[in-house]
Amino acid sequence: MAGRTITRADLSEAVYQKVGLSRTESTALVEQVLKEISDCLARGETVKLSSFGSFVVRHKGQRIGRNPKTGVEVPIPPRRVMVFKPSNILKNRINGHADGEEED
Repeated sequence: MAGRTITRADLSEAVYQKVGLSRTESTALVEQVLKEISDCLARGETVKLSSFGSFVVRHKGQRIGRNPKTGVEVPIPPRRVMVFKPSNILKNRINGHADGEEED
C-alpha cells in the first residue's frame, strides 16, 4: 500500500495547474502557507484546517527510558511533540466513503 510521496514542488505544481498563478507565485504561496503553519506550531499554537484535521503541539514530561541493548535506565528530558488528528471527513475519504458518510 506504499503510495507516491507528494513534495513541495508537487504542491506548487498543483496550485499552478488549478489556480492559475504563475509557477513562481504558486511556489511562493505554498512556501508561505507551510511557513505560517510551522511558525504557529513552533509557538505552541494548534492549527486547525476545516475538513482536513488539526496539528496539535503536546508537552511530554520527563520520564525514565531504558536502553534496549544494555538495559540501563536513562532519563528522557521533557519535550514538545506534534500530533496530527485527521477530521472525520478526511478519515472517511481515506477509507473510501463519500463525504460525511459513516460506516455501519
